[in-house]
Amino acid sequence: MLRQGLPLEAALSRAAEGIERADDRSLVHAIAAETLRRLTDLDALIDSATPKPLPHDAKARTVLRIALVQALVLGTPPHAAIATVLPLVDGGPKRLVHGVFGTLMRRGAELPDLPALPQQVAKRWRKAWGKPTVDAARALLATTSVIDLTLRDPAATAEWAERLDGVSLAPGHVRLARSVRIPELPGFAEGEWWVQDISSSLPARLLPAGAGRRALDLCAAPGGKTMQLAAAGWRVTALDLSASRLARLSENLERTGLKADLVEGDVMAFAPDEPFDAVLLDAPCSATGIFRRHPDVLHRVRDRAVANLAETQGRMLDHAAGLVAPGGVLVYSVCSLEPAEGEGVADAFAADRRFVREPATAGELPDGVAPGGAGRVRVLPGTLAEAGGADGFFVARFRRVG
Repeated sequence: MLRQGLPLEAALSRAAEGIERADDRSLVHAIAAETLRRLTDLDALIDSATPKPLPHDAKARTVLRIALVQALVLGTPPHAAIATVLPLVDGGPKRLVHGVFGTLMRRGAELPDLPALPQQVAKRWRKAWGKPTVDAARALLATTSVIDLTLRDPAATAEWAERLDGVSLAPGHVRLARSVRIPELPGFAEGEWWVQDISSSLPARLLPAGAGRRALDLCAAPGGKTMQLAAAGWRVTALDLSASRLARLSENLERTGLKADLVEGDVMAFAPDEPFDAVLLDAPCSATGIFRRHPDVLHRVRDRAVANLAETQGRMLDHAAGLVAPGGVLVYSVCSLEPAEGEGVADAFAADRRFVREPATAGELPDGVAPGGAGRVRVLPGTLAEAGGADGFFVARFRRVG
């Protein structure tokens, strides 16, 4: 992942291809994810025990990270952790790895309670949001992700919160604070709910009941927002470029008993015969808002990538605007903490005279998520902290008036 810039899930699929046991694959994922979550602090420990810093991509550094995260985070006995990694440096710096690891264990090395963010990320977010948000991001990174569920029938919120032993922060939402086997929970097989972070549910919450009107969900898969819209009475067309992701969306629709027309295609080439009453564009982005669940994004995303993505998002939003009927609503969102991808894109689009900003109201949002100015909703680290936190997110709503 670090060398090629692959997302962790893609890198894991390739690296663990020959591992058959599910528990072994889970351990591989845990080691990799926790190494990425603690990478800055692990490197600081390693550098404190070597005469001069090892190259960032040196095999010895990587192997030490793997050993240390097992011993200091996952609870593996030190002798087992080092025995696991030494074969990875056969014919290489075995003595160096063994010596540095031993030195740190004898010192009683520990990792800080709150993981440090990579320097460039901390600098970027401090400039954009201030030090309290950086501190809140570190606190969020140190916590276990909660599990949010979106209900097919919001009227049954109290019932499902009780049955699932969860809490609700909004109609149609239940939060579980424990790790569970999702398919074994009540209501899963019957399609009564689906897993969806509460932040990801916000864009569709900013659209009213459909009452049979037409809605377009762009970049739709795996389909949480499509299902929200279908459950709210919209006739949904869901478009995505990926056939495999659309297949997952089709499976989700079948399980929940909801309906949508699925279209495989490129947003920029999509030209329907008539416009839609509502268009939702959850654009491809840096995904830095989901860093707690996917810590690899902290190490993959560079400033230049953010700028390139923002440019693409702007073009997508302009194209999506042309698919909205007069009087219709356009919602733009990204799971990003980068203002260039959220506020920057929305503010540039606001110059389009055919549209006006339509601010969210408190009644449309979950408890603890406040509407912002200029028709925007921004979820930062620290939002819903006492309830378990939420992914970083940005949403803007516009109405076509011309």
